[in-house]
Amino acid sequence: MKRKDLLGLMQPSAEEIDEILSLGLGMKERLKKNDKSLDVLAGRSAVTLFYENSTRTRCSFELAAKFLGAKVVNISAAASSVRKGETLVDTGKTLDAMKNDFLILRHPMGGAAQLLARTVTAHVVNAGDGMNEHPTQALLDMLTMRENFGKIAGLKVAILGDILHSRVAKSNLYGLKKLGAEVSMFAPATLMPGGLERMGAKVCRSREEAVEGADVVMGLRIQLERQKSGNFPSLGEYARYYGVNEDVMKYAKPGALIMHPGPVNRGVELTCGLIDGDRSRIGDQVLSGVAVRMAVLSLLGKEE
Repeated sequence: MKRKDLLGLMQPSAEEIDEILSLGLGMKERLKKNDKSLDVLAGRSAVTLFYENSTRTRCSFELAAKFLGAKVVNISAAASSVRKGETLVDTGKTLDAMKNDFLILRHPMGGAAQLLARTVTAHVVNAGDGMNEHPTQALLDMLTMRENFGKIAGLKVAILGDILHSRVAKSNLYGLKKLGAEVSMFAPATLMPGGLERMGAKVCRSREEAVEGADVVMGLRIQLERQKSGNFPSLGEYARYYGVNEDVMKYAKPGALIMHPGPVNRGVELTCGLIDGDRSRIGDQVLSGVAVRMAVLSLLGKEE
């Protein structure tokens, strides 16, 4: 990678994304063999700075850094000087002055990672900023696809759910299109942002149209915490008219994979049968997350 930070997937080239995925696949093979002791980042330090709640992403980054030999410090905004009114920039400068090598940031405001990256010398990794991007989630999704299909180019990926509030959907769209995949999207009109077609997505009018011929069907979580007004009548009605079930999956290719960034609202975005079925790769995505974050940290921290 020829950059200091990973802030999103809009900026990196297809070659850079492919480099991350190739290294990530190797990391995943090592993890499967329980080989978790590398010294790639020995003597380095990483801080996870999370202004939002997280289980998968935070734990995944911490394990990735530790498996690579780095020292890790976990900072929750709720228990930091942020509660005293300290700004993100000042927090970043303080952590930078302590000679931390990596700052891994999750923040509720879009653009926060870019702001932090401009003010610190440490490598900044965006772990999700508002409704903007979540690059490592998209990378782990693509790694899972590449591991299963051997490629990304030519795949049809259907993404359904709360696209309006989803940083995962945006990062996946950027990354998948750069690597030659076709991306179709479907959501209630109230949860479908404008401009997606200009970004390369095929915006569909029904679940069936989106899933037709898909190799991968990805559900997105209904983000109730980001919705200030009712975008649909009830979760039950959402599941009935917009969720993915076994009947909808009949329109996908035989053996099409089921994916979801998690956590899943069971019976809402996806039925329990799909979540727990043989075609589900939701659990495998978790291991892909550790592997791809190991790859990102390794490449960013590589000596020039």
